[in-house]
Amino acid sequence: MDDGGVRYVKKGELAFRVIAGEGVLVPIKGGVGDLHSIFTMNEVGTAIWGLIGPERTTAEIARLVCDEFEVTSEQANQDVATFVKTLFDKGLIEPVPAGGRGSEMP
Repeated sequence: MDDGGVRYVKKGELAFRVIAGEGVLVPIKGGVGDLHSIFTMNEVGTAIWGLIGPERTTAEIARLVCDEFEVTSEQANQDVATFVKTLFDKGLIEPVPAGGRGSEMP
């Protein structure tokens, strides 16, 4: 799905907070939090979530994860690819069209 050169943006209206070291993401539907779709993240997932945006490719995110968490580049690439696929499959992110910024507002 991603060779490391894809950029993603967060999709839809989302509420995100860090609670007790874990990221908690709640999709907002009709102005109300969808409590049946709460998504929790560990420290690495929280860092990846914070780095996702049109300015960074997944390869760049993996390099930053490698540096911050002192893991091998192979492990960082695998972790980022797996987590990004999960976020994509859940409809929480979308790829940025070539030359575009996705649906994220500036």
